[in-house]
Amino acid sequence: MTLRSLFHYGAIASLVALILLSLAWELVLAPLRPGGSFLALKAVVLLLPLMGILKGRVYTYQWSSMFILAFFAEGVMRGWSDSGLSQRLAWAEIVLTTLFFACVVLWVRNERIVRARAAR
Repeated sequence: MTLRSLFHYGAIASLVALILLSLAWELVLAPLRPGGSFLALKAVVLLLPLMGILKGRVYTYQWSSMFILAFFAEGVMRGWSDSGLSQRLAWAEIVLTTLFFACVVLWVRNERIVRARAAR
């Protein structure tokens, strides 16, 4: 497995895990209101970059690196303000967003190197 594919699959795995975490968190594990909350819709927003990430589109990787920072900020805020299970889920969100960000940035960096070598 090359570094390129490692970062690609790492980005996919962390994004899918973040989608599943968001759904489980807001619908089952620790919703703001009993029975779930509208915050589960944030998982729908996370679907926006999924196809581009799956297909390895550089542009999607680039904008999703900035896009994911909103979810990182949410995790930090809820990690500090919430308590109990919700706080632990927020820290899991921080870990997943950090992993996604690192994989995306490293994949784009590696992709530029590969394309530069191919252009020679």
